[in-house]
Amino acid sequence: MDLMLALAALAEGSALGRMARASVWLYPAANLAHVLGAALMVGAIATFDIAVLRRMPAARAVVRAGIPVASTGLVLLVASGIVLFVAEAGPLVRNVVFLSKLGFIALGILNLALFHLAFSGALRRGEMPKGARTYAVLSLAAWTATLLLGRGIAYV
Repeated sequence: MDLMLALAALAEGSALGRMARASVWLYPAANLAHVLGAALMVGAIATFDIAVLRRMPAARAVVRAGIPVASTGLVLLVASGIVLFVAEAGPLVRNVVFLSKLGFIALGILNLALFHLAFSGALRRGEMPKGARTYAVLSLAAWTATLLLGRGIAYV
């Protein structure tokens, strides 16, 4: 924990951290970009997950259309998340809701990687393996929890 606190202090003391706290527009703009990024990324992922749950043959097309949307959302999330984090890194690394959010992000990423390893070949062939539905449910749960926890950070 001491290392985390030291790194958080460095982040807060960085030029970006100072700017995020001093600027009238940077933190609010990052907050809006974070919400937009979450809507794009989680919206695209949820659309695919629902297609998998419904065993839609069009799931492959959903992936093709959704990847650019999810990727754009991810770029917005990472860039804005850095600004939001460095503005108040010290309190965030002590915030159980923030740390839980990071855990659910890790779960969502791990689930995505395992889904890709297990089913990408089948999806390319237009198949929808039965086990894919379990991953879709876990994905929806992980990303929904991430969104809810993200909104709850300020209240803890």
